[in-house]
Amino acid sequence: MAISVNKKQVVENEETVKKNNGLYKLKKFFSFKIGIIPLGIYIPLLLVVIALLAEGKYPKDMLGAGAIMILYGFTCSEIGQRIPILKDIGGKVIFATFLPSYMVYAHLIPTQAVESVKFFMKSTNFLYVFIACIVVGSICSMNRQVLIKAFAKMFVPLVSGAVCASLVGVGVGTLLGIGAYKTYFFIVVPIMAGGVGEGALPLSMGYAALLGQGQEGLFGQILPVVMLGSLTAIILSGLLKHLGDKKPQFSGNGSLLKSGEDDEIIKLAKQKRELKIDIGQMTKAGILALVLYLVGVYVNDAIGLPAPIVMLLAAVLSKMLGIIPKDIEEGGYAVFKFTVTAITVPLLLGVGVAMTPWQRLVAVITNPAYLITIFCTVLTVVVVGFFVGKWMNMNPIEAAMVTACNSGQGGTGDVAILTAGNRLELMPFAQVSTRLGGAATVTFALALMRFLI
Repeated sequence: MAISVNKKQVVENEETVKKNNGLYKLKKFFSFKIGIIPLGIYIPLLLVVIALLAEGKYPKDMLGAGAIMILYGFTCSEIGQRIPILKDIGGKVIFATFLPSYMVYAHLIPTQAVESVKFFMKSTNFLYVFIACIVVGSICSMNRQVLIKAFAKMFVPLVSGAVCASLVGVGVGTLLGIGAYKTYFFIVVPIMAGGVGEGALPLSMGYAALLGQGQEGLFGQILPVVMLGSLTAIILSGLLKHLGDKKPQFSGNGSLLKSGEDDEIIKLAKQKRELKIDIGQMTKAGILALVLYLVGVYVNDAIGLPAPIVMLLAAVLSKMLGIIPKDIEEGGYAVFKFTVTAITVPLLLGVGVAMTPWQRLVAVITNPAYLITIFCTVLTVVVVGFFVGKWMNMNPIEAAMVTACNSGQGGTGDVAILTAGNRLELMPFAQVSTRLGGAATVTFALALMRFLI
């Protein structure tokens, strides 16, 4: 017994000596992480970026932009994760997206760095690469029966949320003196139009043709509302995550459907935890994502259907028919996890720098009537999604997040909203909510405006 105690004491003494050792302390310091980056990598990256910017030799290519997006992105998200209260309502996403937007406006990011990121984001279509990996990866790793049931059910809370939000938004805007017509066409519809490229842009073009006004001016009115609606959805998604943590009976931990006693979702989650990363399988799944995206581009060129929707439908159909091999399904989960872990935060930084003009955001923030109307509209979408989803035997937290994506800034909004809620596996459903919901909203709004004028 005495020998055992002595051995334990010797081990403890060795640990104490080790911890007091300077080399140990240095290693511990450099292993501290900013986001996912240890200081041993973060500090050299920071120093070399500063040196290149100071000499005016910063590369305007993918590697240069990637370094800026990683450095600033993980720094901003780390700040958001450490602020009390804010960290529980999507602070990580808000800071990774909107803080860089302000920093560009205030010239706190060097011009070379901003130009590098903007060039990369606008010339590479990197956002669609991200969405392709997330959509294909998450669909491949889903249970086939759950996927079929979920797509059949999700339209009920989606449509219910859109209808109720339109009524509430118009009612609130009218009471605040904005007027029913202006509220519906310039606040409610832009919020649920499906983002910028697929929503605000065609909407402003349609309005310009019908009203005989300049498209650029109308786009300038619509864009801030889209961004504020997306920010509200991000905050509400963060609150939903917090609610799910406190009340687990409302959460499916990323699964849209409740599956009863034969819990297919739990079985799948267990299989995922036991899954080992296979680079070959991961590569196959990545190639499948590339193929489906190019199919989407081809169909878009032929008949005008948005490429992300074609890609989504092709992936869902392949999964439902059971024609995706098991090794690609397993590789799809690995692609999904890598994309979520390594790419999401840098992408959000790119969105904030290249696609979120701070001046236009502030123009709406300073108008209380607009702010209240936007908040009430998005809140209604989320609340209706929660309760209708619960009634449809869906997990209400996940149902509410999917419907919230109908108020997002397109694909970028989907990424931000689901990241704030820690539910990126819901991306396929979010894409349906954003793309199809947005297209239906824009079509109906233009038809209604044509009838009224």
